[in-house]
Amino acid sequence: METQILPKTQVLEMAQAAEVADLELQAVIGFNDIILWDYKKRELIARLSLHKGKIEDLAFSPNDLHLVSLGGPDDGCVVVWSVAKREAICGSTAALLNVGNATAVIFSRVRDEMFITAGNGTIRVWELDLPNRKIWPTECLTGQMKRIVLCITMASDDSFFYLGTTTGDVLKMNPRTKLMADTGPVKDKYSLGVTTIKCLKMGGLLVGSGTGLLVFCKSPSYKPIKKIQLQGCISSITLRGEGHQFFVGTEESYIYRVNFTDFKETLIATCHFEAVQDIVFPFGTSELFATCAKSDIRVWHTLSNRELLRITVPNMTCQCIDFMRDGKSIISAWDDGKIRAFAPETGRLMYAINNAHRIGVTAITTTSDCKRIISGGGEGEVRVWQIGCQTQKLEEVLKEHKSSVSCIRVKRNDEECVSAGTDGTCIIWDLVRLRRIQMILANTLFKCVCYHPEEFQIITSGTDRKIGYWEVYDGSVIREIEGSLSGSINGMDISLEGVHFVTGGNDQMVKVWDYNEGEVTHVGVGHSGNITRLRISPGNQYIVSVSADGAIIRWKCPFTT
Repeated sequence: METQILPKTQVLEMAQAAEVADLELQAVIGFNDIILWDYKKRELIARLSLHKGKIEDLAFSPNDLHLVSLGGPDDGCVVVWSVAKREAICGSTAALLNVGNATAVIFSRVRDEMFITAGNGTIRVWELDLPNRKIWPTECLTGQMKRIVLCITMASDDSFFYLGTTTGDVLKMNPRTKLMADTGPVKDKYSLGVTTIKCLKMGGLLVGSGTGLLVFCKSPSYKPIKKIQLQGCISSITLRGEGHQFFVGTEESYIYRVNFTDFKETLIATCHFEAVQDIVFPFGTSELFATCAKSDIRVWHTLSNRELLRITVPNMTCQCIDFMRDGKSIISAWDDGKIRAFAPETGRLMYAINNAHRIGVTAITTTSDCKRIISGGGEGEVRVWQIGCQTQKLEEVLKEHKSSVSCIRVKRNDEECVSAGTDGTCIIWDLVRLRRIQMILANTLFKCVCYHPEEFQIITSGTDRKIGYWEVYDGSVIREIEGSLSGSINGMDISLEGVHFVTGGNDQMVKVWDYNEGEVTHVGVGHSGNITRLRISPGNQYIVSVSADGAIIRWKCPFTT
């Protein structure tokens, strides 16, 4: 995803608009909006605000005349809206008091006056009385059977509707008689429940389960006629045309295209589904970059946003990564205390340094001669490793930090490095004599540090939201500027010329700074989670930022070489 970073004048306008937006939010505090969009124009049409707290589900009527919305546990109401007038027509309590919450809603396929809600112990068919602005519910009867419904689908002619349940079976209901027609499968129910369900025009059902099993089946047996296994719990199925082709989304951020005839899947998009911890470019090229999140390291093609390689270490968390300068290995730091090196083309494990740190490896970098790895750990130690053709040898343990090391950067000549710690210290190390040169102290948890390209200054930032400029020679502070109005600054990178640098953090904004002036020149707004790291690509073409919600955003660089 490539996004434009806004110039400073527009940033000020946005800040003023944000102040107005804050006033509006205060007027409806505790309420969530339904946002109505014009899909073709990509424009916001209206905000519909009535529900208190969470909104569980939405559904349009067949002719797009009405929208029905279902409130969450704190609200418990179902509301019918007029799409043309952008206002509520009527509403009612979604379920009886002696049953659970309704969590799914679907409109009739042929009538604008009928819809169905279902959830924990409740299945209701609703009739809209438009002249009197009322909705009338009728309970569906399932006898002794009690189920928690996760999803609903309606037959194309409204003859029946089908419900997927947490117990892994499908209920078939008649909307006219409000009675259950059949249920199944009797044996071999779908593991972890039926999470999504779709009725095909040609007859039969597409059923997605919590285990990632996608099945084509028919009433009354509901036994699999065709099936494929996908990665992650199936969260959505969208039909194309008559259902000859359809798209499937999973909770592990996979989107598949499936042809009905051969029932074979094609992966068309994927991304991280956990917080992305780090991003790094190989030396001298912006064509590729690597990211890490949870147990995955992924290599991406920059222009096409395509995943080229995935490396997985099950049940571990990768904290940070770096490319060796020669591009022959990806060095990674893991929470099990190991440093692992992988081949960037095949993903093959080249070597692993066991027990590299006691409380996980939290920071890692490499020297430009490809002969050393410098790592930081959760216990506060900085360790220097000599890397040979077949050997990995511990050269020195530098014990000065009192808590975890968050970032390490090395000088171009490989004779000096700086480490930032969450104990409020940044330490400059002599890598020739392997001892401390200077210590910088501040009342903050340092999250990031960068050398200025001329290497006589460093810039730091962290939880105090301040960006500090420091002299390398004596560790004295040159200036401090306010880096953010809210939240920690977690990532920082500086351009090769040293004219600009970028920051990102818990305010979810990418900021471009003029180094000498210490002022923001551009702001990028697009993340919906805390920014964890960001990098300027070699050649200053792009800025790539990653965040805690699993997003990777590529921005056009507002400055050029």
